[in-house]
Amino acid sequence: MGNAVQEQVLAQREVLPPAQAEDLEPTRSVLNSLLSGALAGAVAKTSVAPLDRTKIIFQVSSARFSAKEAYRLIYRTYLQDGFFSLWRGNSATMVRVIPYAAIQFCAHEQYKILLGGYYGFQGRALPPFPRLLAGSMAGTTAAMLTYPLDMVRARMAVTPKEMYSNIMHVFVRISREEGLKTLYRGFTPTILGVVPYAGLSFFTYETLKKLHAERSGRPQPYSYERLAFGACAGLIGQSASYPLDVVRRRMQTAGVTGHTYGTIAGTMREIVAEEGVVHGLYKGLSMNWVKGPIAVGISFTTFDLTQILLHKMGYTSR
Repeated sequence: MGNAVQEQVLAQREVLPPAQAEDLEPTRSVLNSLLSGALAGAVAKTSVAPLDRTKIIFQVSSARFSAKEAYRLIYRTYLQDGFFSLWRGNSATMVRVIPYAAIQFCAHEQYKILLGGYYGFQGRALPPFPRLLAGSMAGTTAAMLTYPLDMVRARMAVTPKEMYSNIMHVFVRISREEGLKTLYRGFTPTILGVVPYAGLSFFTYETLKKLHAERSGRPQPYSYERLAFGACAGLIGQSASYPLDVVRRRMQTAGVTGHTYGTIAGTMREIVAEEGVVHGLYKGLSMNWVKGPIAVGISFTTFDLTQILLHKMGYTSR
């Protein structure tokens, strides 16, 4: 069945005049990037969802973080609410992550083409600064277009299931009780955090792949090498932007935690005053060093392998 469909698609491509097939290539490339990015985001986030939920709970509370306390929280949640409660909020995460990852990876591919043409590196690896810029611009584009979904996901992660029954319920209650502006609370620290996070993540991953190709003579790394490159990218990117991630979560969940965080500077001052710099602004970072590299490694690897698969099936000329 699959072979028949593939043969039919290839046959249709052969029937098209060369000029028309060439015109369709950019559209096909965008669609492939969107599909690969969506799959990459879904697989990566689902893999680390219990750790991500635990991290958010600690980020928005004044309780001191430790690996032991994190384990206790996960185990207590499992005993009280069952195994699948560890994935509570993952449906909201998927609603946000699938479009976010699709847009981010697709935007990154397009920005690489645009910057490659501008700097005279069309079809070749970009130099360091444009490489960093492409990642930052891709992350910013995705964050701007999907931010309210991130807000909803954070609310579902830190509240009991009786408070919000589903994603739409969160939107309706926030809009009615706190106003539509609340859906964009924490937007500024999100963008400020995304610029170094996405920029350094894509930059590190692309740089490691480039260095690998030059040293090994192999144009494509093995899957385990991709995972390792992605893990390094996640570790560097998330460490650089982590304090802003804590500030973002505090501002997003202020309506249900009893705090009145207003500005980035004010939120930072309050966190530092109550909890200190390390235990406040870097709370949960050690857990992020576990889940972050895993998630980013899986994400980059899934995207690349899906792109390679689509190429082999004849859906892209990449």
